[in-house]
Amino acid sequence: MTDHPLKPETKAKLGQVSVATLATALFKRGLRHQVIQDVRPLSPKGNNMVGPAFTLRYVPAREDRNQLVEFRNPGHPQRVAIETCPPGYVLVMDSRKSAAAASAGDILITRLMMRGGAGVVTDGGFRDAMNIAKLDMPAYHSRPSSPTNLTTNEAIAINEPIGCGDAPVFPGDIVVGDDDSVIVIPAHLAEEVADEAVEMTAYEDFVIEQVQNGATIIGLYPATKEENLNKFAKWRKANNR
Repeated sequence: MTDHPLKPETKAKLGQVSVATLATALFKRGLRHQVIQDVRPLSPKGNNMVGPAFTLRYVPAREDRNQLVEFRNPGHPQRVAIETCPPGYVLVMDSRKSAAAASAGDILITRLMMRGGAGVVTDGGFRDAMNIAKLDMPAYHSRPSSPTNLTTNEAIAINEPIGCGDAPVFPGDIVVGDDDSVIVIPAHLAEEVADEAVEMTAYEDFVIEQVQNGATIIGLYPATKEENLNKFAKWRKANNR
């Protein structure tokens, strides 16, 4: 589905770094709007969501097209997206940044999980959010929303470029979510960004330890004093980092 498939080693590296660190690595490359705004985890999982993006796009509902009978259609795009999102992928939904009606509910999201989905993200809201929060699969939204999606949204297109929380998402982009937020990494940059983020994380862990021991951040963060780089090299060797 992409010219830049996610390598297992890259996925493993992205699983151990924060969205904040990844945002800085992308900022260095001129990419400033890759964090999906105003979404948060339904419940903290303690480990990162990582997977390629599979997308679903909603448009404003038109009343004559969006009655409950639409759910009887086996080709309804919302249902088809749940049933065709590949295992290991993250379903990302463009819900127009609106939680006036739900993007999906616990039955559909449970089905996505059972099919091997790596996670789900919407810039809208989920109904039955208390049940989705209990699932093992990570899920992110803006807030709970009880009305069915047909109330204000029409699912219109599957696996095409979308905007989610003001971030551009192209099918196959690499989506990473932690207990804070979600970021979208262009697929062709994922490997180099993962490598850099691992390096950044090692130094940040060193910095935290130094600060906890009373060190000043001046010359330490960022590392503008050679002595701190020397300390870091020794710390890294001692800690097998």
